[in-house]
Amino acid sequence: MKTAVIFWSGTGNTEAMAQAVAESAGAELFSVSDFSGNIEDYDAIAFGCPAMGAEVLEENEFEPFFSGIENKLNGKKIALFGSYGWGDGEWMRSWEERCVANGAVLACDSVICNEAPDADAEAACVALGKALV
Repeated sequence: MKTAVIFWSGTGNTEAMAQAVAESAGAELFSVSDFSGNIEDYDAIAFGCPAMGAEVLEENEFEPFFSGIENKLNGKKIALFGSYGWGDGEWMRSWEERCVANGAVLACDSVICNEAPDADAEAACVALGKALV
């Protein structure tokens, strides 16, 4: 099974989550700006992005990337994760709805954590990676 973890991180919090997911899934790890592959080549993908602004995906790199590939997620097994500094997780609920509307199959519950991942968030990321594969 070919698996990828694709993320954007501004502070390093979501990157730390991405590393835990990738390690537990045995996945290739890419920052969104470094991903030049084809989404269709992967059997399963975890996407990571923190909440930005008014609880939205990062708008300069991640959102344009995701908008460009979301129509290719039909039937694909995916998982979502990210960190936040405020709010209640609305960005993640909206992102999940968007993925499901495009036919993606969520492998497990999404993982969110406030600021830097603590031991519980790291364990949840490991479980997310295992559920993905």
